[in-house]
Amino acid sequence: MNGLAAGIVRFGAGFLALLSLGWVLTGSAAAPHEQGLPSDWTHRHIIFSKPSTAEQMKRVSKDPRYLQQSQRNNALRLLPPESDAAESIGESLVAKVVGPKKTNMRRDWSMSLGSGASVGAGNFAAKYSLKTSVATCGGANADFVVYPTGLTGTTGQATIVAYDNLYAGCGGTVPSVYWAYNLGNAGQILTSPIFSLDGKQVAFVASNNGEGILVLLKWAASTTESVGSPKLLAPKSASQYTTCTAPCMTYIYLQDNASDVTDDQTSSIFYDYSTDMAWVGGAGGWLHEIGPVFNGTTLNPPSEVDNGIFPVEVNSGVNALSSPVYDTGSNSVFVGDLGGFFYRVNAATGAVTATGRLDYGQGLVAGPIVDSTAGLVYVFASNNGTLNCQHGTGPCTAVYIFNTSFPSGTLGTDVAVGGSIPSPPSPLYEGAFDQTYLNSTNATGNLYVCGNTGQRPIMYQVPVNGGVMGPIVTGGALATNTATCSPVTDVYNPTVQFAPGVFGPEEWIFASTTTLGYGQNCNSGMGGCLISFVDLQWTPATTYVVGQEVLDSNYHNEVVLTAGISGATTPPWNIGLAGTTTDGTVTWLDQGHQTASYGFWHALWPNFDYPDEIVDVNNNIELCTNSGGTSGASVTFNTAINGVTTDGTVTWLNVGPSATASISTTNGTSGVIIDNVVSAGVLAGTSQVYFTTLGNQACGTSGTGGCAVQASQSALQ
Repeated sequence: MNGLAAGIVRFGAGFLALLSLGWVLTGSAAAPHEQGLPSDWTHRHIIFSKPSTAEQMKRVSKDPRYLQQSQRNNALRLLPPESDAAESIGESLVAKVVGPKKTNMRRDWSMSLGSGASVGAGNFAAKYSLKTSVATCGGANADFVVYPTGLTGTTGQATIVAYDNLYAGCGGTVPSVYWAYNLGNAGQILTSPIFSLDGKQVAFVASNNGEGILVLLKWAASTTESVGSPKLLAPKSASQYTTCTAPCMTYIYLQDNASDVTDDQTSSIFYDYSTDMAWVGGAGGWLHEIGPVFNGTTLNPPSEVDNGIFPVEVNSGVNALSSPVYDTGSNSVFVGDLGGFFYRVNAATGAVTATGRLDYGQGLVAGPIVDSTAGLVYVFASNNGTLNCQHGTGPCTAVYIFNTSFPSGTLGTDVAVGGSIPSPPSPLYEGAFDQTYLNSTNATGNLYVCGNTGQRPIMYQVPVNGGVMGPIVTGGALATNTATCSPVTDVYNPTVQFAPGVFGPEEWIFASTTTLGYGQNCNSGMGGCLISFVDLQWTPATTYVVGQEVLDSNYHNEVVLTAGISGATTPPWNIGLAGTTTDGTVTWLDQGHQTASYGFWHALWPNFDYPDEIVDVNNNIELCTNSGGTSGASVTFNTAINGVTTDGTVTWLNVGPSATASISTTNGTSGVIIDNVVSAGVLAGTSQVYFTTLGNQACGTSGTGGCAVQASQSALQ
């Protein structure tokens, strides 16, 4: 069975129904076959909770992103048990895990994009996997990741670069520059790129002296190009572009009407694979439609639609638009602006429906998340303007929820995720839904948001039950004081091997802070920090083995002390430190409230006291169980969960592996994109996360500057 078919079978009965419809990614009537898998910013913003009816299944199955989501979240991802490479790398997201886990996060590689380079806060790199069953390294057909540099191209500076030979198991130089281009008069790329379905073309908006330019790019592999020695490309006409030999590009200047060119530094392009149409906002408050995009012909080349309907004047030019999201279910484009208003634009008629004002702070800087199955839209506001904030000092940072057919002037329903003063608050970027939500048939699960935009950033869990949000649960802080937080990314792996023949899921969320990072491996007095947390939810009638961890309903980490099968209903968790919970035949041990950082052991330290927790050299959390004590000159910690260590006059109790990991990053990171779709027999070092730093730092062996980073974490193996 090929990788695509395997992923469909794993998805369950819903995909059996999809197969009965004869649907495949290409939209043809042929049998399903393996396609490449694009992963870019858009895949975070259109999501699909599980269809519950045949009608829903028929509708969502027409959207290629539905199947792409399944591939990311359900494909089997294991290395052979005998893989020495898997054990030696020790940091990939897909190696076997037997025995005690480690929660180390590290840079597998870090490449300089140039001084001051970055994809940008709130923006994302884009990753293309040639296949979903195996990883590929180099050559004309390879897995690759694209990073805009955010800099104007010159003879010594690329505007955009791609890397291949990405994985630790690849031979030669890891990674290698796949291609690098100086795009000349296109200017800076300050938005996120997207792919064509086959990965052979890339699109993005660039900005040059007040002009927003949609660039369509056909790339070609090269062995000579680099960030410091890019190939200069000159634009072709749109009709020439349709038949040009790669590498080549064309410009489409964004126009608010027949004559006015507009800038765009805030809105990324959203592409619909099925219709070859795309939408993007601009500084003048107009929504632009592009079509055709990647599949144009000489007689019908790529162009902006100007038909009396599009472009659409959304807000009379008052505020720049953020990134739009198109939903096939409602045939609507959803977009916010920096003035705090949110809009629904009918893709057929151009009719605009506006909400009331939602954000009185930074504006709606992030695109919404649309659950196309449930017909729900989630919007993220830095300051909701109200004074009745229950979760911080009001006004509040807030998440709003709307139906996809919301009426004019509505304020929807919102929940507070921290306070937004002192003013001005930091932006609120989009959160991420967990696998529980995606697997639900009634929009039930959890949304994680890094909120509290006016003060120190905090990770909040927003429970969603049948499309109704709240009450929220407060998680750990990401910084020691006021800082800006990145978007949140959820990474799910359904096939971790915890013991011979025993498999189970792992799930983590990632977010960074720009400064004062509170992560275990970050210097809180200096720069930014990328931090990840366990967010896997408990499930009934599930086999659990010693060392597995879940996040309980109280935002406490629970680790398996005694293996067994969980009960039929959620147990009443004992949330006392080291408290035990009986759940079917499983016994859970409470590690305490989830936090980004623990203390460290010090020799002859006189002030250890209950309830101090430290991380030992094995990356296990040790709880001081006595009142007052001095550590010894050296110590060997008991590695067994619930094991006791005597250390001078201190007694430590091992409460299991740390459920957080972190890595220092100057000024924080861009958004994190995931590559999480490989299966049995693949190379070591696959399935990683990708981002750029927001500031200059030493970038591995490739110099200093803004760094393009591939990072991994052993606990996600």
